[in-house]
Amino acid sequence: MKRKTLPDRFVVCVRNRGFAASLELRKIYCAIPDAVAESHRLIRVVDESGEDYLFPESCFVSIELPVQKARAIAEAL
Repeated sequence: MKRKTLPDRFVVCVRNRGFAASLELRKIYCAIPDAVAESHRLIRVVDESGEDYLFPESCFVSIELPVQKARAIAEAL
């Protein structure tokens, strides 16, 4: 059985203006490192389908979670 690795970063959506159909306020998303996107003030997040998309970084706030809670959230995604 393949073991899931923990995402490097979790973010919570704090603004979805213009993206209401795509982003849910107060929802936790996994963020994928993307240096090119970050240089344009964008963040790559994974949605429920498992696909990743770019959004303005101003829509999110980074959060730190204890390993056990991060693992539980990652498994639920």
